[in-house]
Amino acid sequence: MSEQHRIPSSPLPKAWPFEEAAKLAAHVGDRPVSAERPVLLETGYGPSGLPHIGTFGEVARTSWVRQAFTAMTGKPTRLLAFSDDMDALRKVPDNVPNQDMLRQFIGKPLSRVPDPFGTHESFAAHNNARLRAFLDSFGFDYEFASSTRYYEDGRFDAALRRVLEVHDKIVDVIAPTLGAERRATYSPVLPIHPRTGQVMQVRMDAIDPMAGTVRWTDDEGETFETPVTGGHAKMQWKADWAMRWYALGVDYEMSGKDLIDSVRLSGKICRILGGSAPAGLTYELFLDENGQKISKSKGNGISVEEWLRYAPPESLGQYMFNAPQRAKRLFFDVIPKATDEYLANVTRARTAQAVQDPTLWTNAAWFIHGGRIPDDAGSPVTFSMLLNLASVANAETPDVLWKFIQRYDPDATPERFPMLARLVDHAIVYYADFVRPTKSYRAPEGKERAALSDLADALRGMEGSAATPDDYQNLVFEIGKRHQFEPLRSWFGCLYEVLLGQKEGPRFGIFIALYGVSETIALIEAALTRSVSQADQS
Repeated sequence: MSEQHRIPSSPLPKAWPFEEAAKLAAHVGDRPVSAERPVLLETGYGPSGLPHIGTFGEVARTSWVRQAFTAMTGKPTRLLAFSDDMDALRKVPDNVPNQDMLRQFIGKPLSRVPDPFGTHESFAAHNNARLRAFLDSFGFDYEFASSTRYYEDGRFDAALRRVLEVHDKIVDVIAPTLGAERRATYSPVLPIHPRTGQVMQVRMDAIDPMAGTVRWTDDEGETFETPVTGGHAKMQWKADWAMRWYALGVDYEMSGKDLIDSVRLSGKICRILGGSAPAGLTYELFLDENGQKISKSKGNGISVEEWLRYAPPESLGQYMFNAPQRAKRLFFDVIPKATDEYLANVTRARTAQAVQDPTLWTNAAWFIHGGRIPDDAGSPVTFSMLLNLASVANAETPDVLWKFIQRYDPDATPERFPMLARLVDHAIVYYADFVRPTKSYRAPEGKERAALSDLADALRGMEGSAATPDDYQNLVFEIGKRHQFEPLRSWFGCLYEVLLGQKEGPRFGIFIALYGVSETIALIEAALTRSVSQADQS
């Protein structure tokens, strides 16, 4: 965090990262914290697939809690992005090459499965590299950790021996949650078969905490004695999570609503081991356009790559920042709103930052930018307005939009406003994919025709004047009231549906200023002419 100012812990800024930071501070308590033993926050990643939007959300949100905690306490922290690459390959993903080859390695640790892309030493290494490049592209400050390396290098050895000491107590926690058949064979320990390399899910014949070994029998009836240390075994999922918390001293980890029971059970196991479960946030899941839970296998959501095709990464940060404990729709139509929320927050944050107003610390932009708003953030034109300009102009290239922007503000250039330049490019793509295909104009009805004619006449009288966007906005309000639109928003609905072919639209005074007075008059006249022609045809 650049140029960080310490923030008073009382009163606590009213933003969820600070609420989480307070939970973390309470969890750490009076424990000595130093650069050698910092407060540890963790996120998890399953490298059987590529990083996705949920991965971004978890790392971003955890980073914001870390930022708030540092601002409150000044204590050193670490963020560990942990890859569960010792997990077995359970099925072959649909979106990778060389699937027949991969099927030969079902059941083996992901770090010991060849890379189907042929670029890394293993499938896990390929996906881990993608994860790191993904996180680096957003500028996250984190340390990467590989489960395989931690197991093989002995980082977990002491904790694994402790697991054997309390083996039966762990079984007692998990067994009631399992079916009868699985319960009969359950052990938190998964030995790696010394010949096949398979992760074995078998009953333990004997546990030897002193030797640090387990004895088990494979499907062929052969018995083995396997050390649980040095990467010769790994833990079952919930026990693995708890063992990691215990071994590393994890202080904070958030997780999705679908893992509530796993968090509870892992917390019990962690306490049995002699540790304490970390503090954490349970976040809600994302919903698709129909209100159904997002599923990677169904592909019914939106990917990070898709989002970034239509808007800058800061807008995705804004979306993730908003109300993490509330289920939210994650579809393409949320992108413009999130983008404009981010832009509005940048404006507010820059003002608050100048005078160190406490509202700065509740502003999403303060978190998104790591505590300091860059000079080149923000835009004088909203994303929604750019989409409306693209719509009325049928813009296919950025040059079309820049013509309107520079007439409105001659000093507006891509060099001076790099965020605006990015938004213009995104707006062209978003318009082509989502706005143009859904445009549907309607004819004005009754008093709407008279009101539109009045608006055109009034605008003619303002051509060449030094009128401001507020002047145009007041004029639109005045005409709506004069023609007795009740409620007044129905008049704006008329403007959007008749002139723009959409249900919602911009602040109309700014639209007139950007699009141009004569162009707006022509737009109104075309709509009135179009409605007359439609009436004649009927």
